[in-house]
Amino acid sequence: MLKIRSGIGYDLHRIEAGSGLYIGGIRVSDTLRFVAHSDGDLLIHALIDSLLGAIGEKDIGEHFPDTDEQYKNIKSTILLERIAALLKEKNVEIMNIDSVIIAERPKISPFKDKIRDNIAAILGIPREDFNVKAKTKEGGVNSTNSDSDCVGRGEAMECYCVAMVRCKG
Repeated sequence: MLKIRSGIGYDLHRIEAGSGLYIGGIRVSDTLRFVAHSDGDLLIHALIDSLLGAIGEKDIGEHFPDTDEQYKNIKSTILLERIAALLKEKNVEIMNIDSVIIAERPKISPFKDKIRDNIAAILGIPREDFNVKAKTKEGGVNSTNSDSDCVGRGEAMECYCVAMVRCKG
């Protein structure tokens, strides 16, 4: 029996001065880093949760707990490769993935093509089946309480991701 399913993922990480920030496995800043147990690649984290949700699995934190030292500073691309293998094992085909990154800094637009190519290659899907968009909160001006909007102030980034899959068998 063929089933079409969808899943949604979300992630948020603070950013600080550091030696490299990665989005979709691509280095987008040499002067910032995510505050996280792993490399903090929030696009990949949201993507993993959307895929796990689509197949009815537990979330990223249960698959790769931040209490486990083997995941300390791990590249999120490695985690995504493991999820891609799980999908293959379960005979699940990715139909499409859509994502949006919300950040004041760094600017993501110059890296979108590289990010799309990298994620598509890791997942073994056509580039057109993965989309990434970049938005800002315009410095928090759209927030009802800009004092509490760490993303709008440029202190954090967030990402939403939706995945559609075809489950065969």
